[in-house]
Formats: sequence, C-alpha cells, structure tokens
Amino acid sequence: MAAIYSLYIINKSGGLIFYKDYGSAGRMDTNDSLRLASLWHSMHAISQQLSPVSGCFGIELLQADTFDLHCFQSLTGTKFFVVCEPGTQHMENLLKHIYELYTDYVLKNPFYEMEMPIRCELFEISLAQAVQKERVSLLGR
Repeated sequence: MAAIYSLYIINKSGGLIFYKDYGSAGRMDTNDSLRLASLWHSMHAISQQLSPVSGCFGIELLQADTFDLHCFQSLTGTKFFVVCEPGTQHMENLLKHIYELYTDYVLKNPFYEMEMPIRCELFEISLAQAVQKERVSLLGR
C-alpha cells in the first residue's frame, strides 16, 4: 500500500489547480476533489483567524483514524497538501520539495498563466520521481 494517497495544489483564491491520485482506495471524481480543495482552503483560513496565538499560519496537520493530511502554504498563499497513511513522517520535507518543483517547472514556464490549472509535463515527471523516492525511503525506515 502506498504511503501517499493524493496531492492537491490550491491557488490563493481557493481554486484547485492540481490534483494527483496515487492509488487511494476511495478515488474521488473531479467535483469531489474541487469541493475538498475549496473546503480545505476555507478551514485553513478560518483556523488562522480563530487562533489565539498571533502569527498562526493555519492548519499544518490534520490527523484522522484512516489518514493524515499535511499542508504547506507558500508565502504567496498557494497551498500544497498531501493525504497519506496515518503516522507518515517527513511529509513537510516532501511538500517543500514539491514547492521547489512547482517554482522551477511551473512558475518559470512562460506558457503558464498564474492561478490557472497546472499542465506541465516536466513538473509531473519530476513530481512522480519525488513521490517515488519518498515511497522508497518510507519503506526503508
């Protein structure tokens, strides 16, 4: 079973710009993934406002019985989150690496329009390699 179930990238407005399923048992259709991205964006924003501590960056980890959701928000407001097996460690490093791939292959692509869905083959190839590398390292732990 894969440790990483799915990856989402949400723009600063809350729109889903990238979704990749890595073989999770309960595959979602496009509408469900759009709703999930919008819901997560809203929960993340509300958590920042409700926090009693100033400088809160929102929810970074949501733990449930059957999955963990790890989130990384860039300075521009773009959110990257992975849904993975419970207890999976080091997802923060993977999310930061995915952000680096995003900046290298998506943002530097002259044909990419900001805030629009990501359609970049080099990004997807590099992303697949990063996720595969993470899966191999998780098996070795």
